[in-house]
Amino acid sequence: METESLAAQIENMGRKARAAARALALCTREKKNAALMAMADAIEAAEAEIMAANAQDLAAAAGYGLNAAAVDRLRLTPERLCAMAKGVREVVALPDPVGEIIREWARPNGIKIIKIRVPIGVVGIIYESRPNVTADASVLCLKSGNACILRGGKESLHSNLAIAKALSAGAVNAGLPADVIQLVSFTDHEGVRLLAQMDRYLDVIVPRGGQALIEAVVEYARMPVIKHYHGVCHVFVDKAADLAMAKTIVANAKCQRPGVCNAAETVLVHRDIAEKFLPSAAAILCKEGVVLRGDERTRAVLGDAVEAATEADWTTEYLELILSIRVVDSLEEAIEHIENYGSHHTDAIVTADEIAARKFLAAVDSATVLWNASTRFSDGGEFGFGAEIGISTDKLHARGPMGLEELTTYKYLVEGTGQVRE
Repeated sequence: METESLAAQIENMGRKARAAARALALCTREKKNAALMAMADAIEAAEAEIMAANAQDLAAAAGYGLNAAAVDRLRLTPERLCAMAKGVREVVALPDPVGEIIREWARPNGIKIIKIRVPIGVVGIIYESRPNVTADASVLCLKSGNACILRGGKESLHSNLAIAKALSAGAVNAGLPADVIQLVSFTDHEGVRLLAQMDRYLDVIVPRGGQALIEAVVEYARMPVIKHYHGVCHVFVDKAADLAMAKTIVANAKCQRPGVCNAAETVLVHRDIAEKFLPSAAAILCKEGVVLRGDERTRAVLGDAVEAATEADWTTEYLELILSIRVVDSLEEAIEHIENYGSHHTDAIVTADEIAARKFLAAVDSATVLWNASTRFSDGGEFGFGAEIGISTDKLHARGPMGLEELTTYKYLVEGTGQVRE
């Protein structure tokens, strides 16, 4: 597709999204909730079309070189589709942040100031492989009063188009503007650049995918970008850990769904319990097909059951059944390792020592830090946000799993009785 034609199409989408956002911002929460219910019904009604479209994408997956974890992210099943519709209905039940009064006060001159939560406006989301993001992003944007422009990857194009078509039809049937949800139907890389530079209409952009995609969006973007580059997540098994609990948490964090950003990639083990913990933990992990890579002290315990870890392993987001393991001398060394090699995404400690846990929770500078729980809980749905728009490792505006509140901003309303400034 010629760049000029592509640019014109994206410009037109932005113009329509801005108009839709203005109309959506004036909708009542009752009207938005009715639209969400209609969208959930539309997903279920379009099951055959969506599954057929997903089958097309799965058939082409090998040609794109997708590994098993990526294919799993791409795959839809009737159960996942049912969960998608259920997730839409769960968002209906969530409190609507729009219109919330954050703070109000009066000044000595009599003017009243109200800080109120409002939609951001138009949100762009660029993502790869996961068609469920089409639904998650659409419903969260709509509930929070934002229009959205979605751009999925080529590997999930047919699935995304079918899901977006159903969602849009549901919204229109409920009386909302047709352009509150728009999906870019072409996957040219040039489209990413054009979308990221459309600051006239796009207020914020959220890239969800591999590091190369996110870096490209950051390079091109003329508007704020909410992002995380990668998820190098850790579980630290402290010397005071319940070892049975630790084995369960480590196995879940690595194996339950290895191809997602909150899966554990490195396990740190305190030296005092390494000889007792590592053999039984390794047996469980190897049974699940996990390839283990360890430092010298780990290999001294496990022998040939573990490959030698390289320096690069400590900063690698595997997104598959590979796990690096390091034995550390102290809590402080574990914290230092996470600071040096981690991605500030999600990290966990397993311990019965509250003092150690509190120090870990305070010292680890990650968006989500857990005590005696799997890293897999770093998720908008698990936090009670309904679906999530993404996970941010930034520190301004949004951090960690992003729900409805993170899709709003605020403005000040000032009420007077004729005051003028002297």
